[in-house]
Amino acid sequence: MLNQKLLDEISTKINEVVAQSPVKDVEQNMRILLAGVFTKLDLVTRDEFNVQQEMLIRTREKLTELESIVTGLEDKLVTKPKKSPKVSKTKSPKKA
Repeated sequence: MLNQKLLDEISTKINEVVAQSPVKDVEQNMRILLAGVFTKLDLVTRDEFNVQQEMLIRTREKLTELESIVTGLEDKLVTKPKKSPKVSKTKSPKKA
């Protein structure tokens, strides 16, 4: 039992020393500094990235659908028999 009490006491003392040491202040200052740097950079959050990625996927699907529609319309246009233009039989004006 004495060993456990001694270990708990040492652990408590170490935690107190670490909490009061400059290391804790340096860590907090680094976090603040990095947060400021990240704010200045043109970064997006993971949520914003995921939304944009989802929009891109839907846009690609729609583009593929539209491309197939256009291809089908082009095929119909090419395979459709062309009618020969009718030549009108109007009299040309006389030269004076």
